[in-house]
Amino acid sequence: MLLSEVIGHEKLKKQLVDMVQNQRLSHAMLFVGPDGAGALPLAIAFAQYIVSIPNAAENSGANLFGAPETSVPKMYSPNEIAALPAYHRASQLMHPDLHFSFPSITEKPGTKNLSSNFIEQWREFINGYPYGNVFDWLQSIKADNKQGNISADECAEIIKKLSFKSFESTYKVLVMWMPEYLGKEGNKLLKLIEEPPVNTIFILVAASDEQILPTILSRCQYIKVPRLTKEDIQTALTEKGHLDPEKAAQIAAISDGNYREALHLVQHSDSDFLTQIREWLNAILKGGPLAQNKWVEETSKMGREPQKQFLKYFNHLLEQSIRLKVLGADIPLDPALKDFALRINKIAGVGQLEAMVQELDKAVYHIERNANPKMLFMALGIKFYHIIQNKTLILTEG
Repeated sequence: MLLSEVIGHEKLKKQLVDMVQNQRLSHAMLFVGPDGAGALPLAIAFAQYIVSIPNAAENSGANLFGAPETSVPKMYSPNEIAALPAYHRASQLMHPDLHFSFPSITEKPGTKNLSSNFIEQWREFINGYPYGNVFDWLQSIKADNKQGNISADECAEIIKKLSFKSFESTYKVLVMWMPEYLGKEGNKLLKLIEEPPVNTIFILVAASDEQILPTILSRCQYIKVPRLTKEDIQTALTEKGHLDPEKAAQIAAISDGNYREALHLVQHSDSDFLTQIREWLNAILKGGPLAQNKWVEETSKMGREPQKQFLKYFNHLLEQSIRLKVLGADIPLDPALKDFALRINKIAGVGQLEAMVQELDKAVYHIERNANPKMLFMALGIKFYHIIQNKTLILTEG
């Protein structure tokens, strides 16, 4: 993909291109960004840009044996790169100087755990779901209960691949996704990262730097990829997803800078979460145990992803209720959401709403880790009852 096709991060994209244009490209870079921020598509687009720059010998016009290795390659803008044959191969993730390493599994006993065993699935994943996370990736290769990792055999394969000269580009590039999965095996790569062969670039892409070996961190240029802005997500949803602008704005507001989350919300955008929330609160505050149990039974059949989106949507509504309570009635809100916010503000103060938000955050965390949904929603309902301190409210449509 072109850098221009990566969502948002315009300032960062310009800085990356300037590094190449001004010959200040570091031999090892670490892109760190949370889920859905786009660190992986940004790193891949940057790597594709780098390897699409033709070999310096071709640019200089010198013959095969006459061009020195230090020849300065001609620089191309990201859009000019798109017209080059090398970019066509790079965009298909098939360029001979573009290498990938990522968490994988041992398919059969006795076989090596190598990224190259899953390269076809990797191409499909990046082309179809570039904002996915490592859980999505492991699910796509049917890892089931197997733990993905970047193995010692993979490290040996990386050392072997990068020992060769580049085939057609000025640079050869390795993109390693989730170096957190290296563990102590990463020590095998320290010398290579610190003193790589000429024109060899390491691009590591991580969700967090906390689990990366300090010895690797110290050898990399740190590039922070921030969360996407609401405006960036809204634009992407309308232009790429052809979503109605108003609906896109609502989803962008809920997604917390996470485009992966926004795409999941789009999948469940037809769900009437607002009615479901009203029914739940009425069951908690007015209906009693039988009504609560009936609601929990129905909600537990939704599936984990819709359950998570429901909790996040409820969280968003409570945050809007807090804003409305603090800032007043002039904040722009969808009429249905504003009605809900006004009703819940009658029975709960800011402290109570914040306590409910914290409980919803915890519930999302546990849903992602396969908590029993019946037990989770029942416990959450009891907590909400006590947070609201036995006050009553009927949340009706009218």
